Amino acid sequence: MRLDKLLAHCGVGSRKEMKQLIRKGHIQVNGEIIKKDDYQVDEIKDIILLDNEEIQYRRFVYLMLNKPQGYISATMDQVHPTVIDLIEGYEHYELFPVGRLDIDTVGLLLLTNDGQLAHHILSPKKHISKIYYAKIDARVDETDIAVFKQGINLGDFTALPANLKIVSANDEESEVEIEIFEGKFHQVKRMFEAVGKTVTYLKRIKMKQLILDPQLEEGQYRELTNDELENLMKIDVK
Repeated sequence: MRLDKLLAHCGVGSRKEMKQLIRKGHIQVNGEIIKKDDYQVDEIKDIILLDNEEIQYRRFVYLMLNKPQGYISATMDQVHPTVIDLIEGYEHYELFPVGRLDIDTVGLLLLTNDGQLAHHILSPKKHISKIYYAKIDARVDETDIAVFKQGINLGDFTALPANLKIVSANDEESEVEIEIFEGKFHQVKRMFEAVGKTVTYLKRIKMKQLILDPQLEEGQYRELTNDELENLMKIDVK
């Protein structure tokens, strides 16, 4: 990789600013001052110093975001704010959301620049588990559990069998957890509509083995831990 590109990718500054630093002799590679901005470096093996401070190169970044309502799961939009607008200090990594949550759905959303991992997670063939907490405007009962377990025909597709757990229920409102293995548009809401009920609140709390950090307030984010990332990398077929 070109030296100026690597430094810019690390967030040290813009490509133009890096060219100037290099030409002024501020950069060392393996103990040698380099003044050519197109100098080729090995981002893994080479030791790169900026004014005697080592630059740590990271190709990929993985963030856990507790998505709030009112933000869409996209990198840009002409009408609504996006989840990327919530992130500061990672602009040079060109992050994107892995999958989507509806504008009024909150909770766990993974942001990364690792296209290969995103592809594996989103692949329909993988049937990655996603668990949501939801509030429903009616009583959810054992009949609903059985219907969800069979899979529901939604017209344009038949949802795979889903696991529905009742947290609490009365005639006015129920709280449930639902595990699905797809990520179709408005899927959870449409599944409850199919049994005559309406979702009034929806929050994703888990995706595969990745659990939403309870310490994260809505709108907050953090990098994944090594253990979280290792578990996420183990993409298995259901």
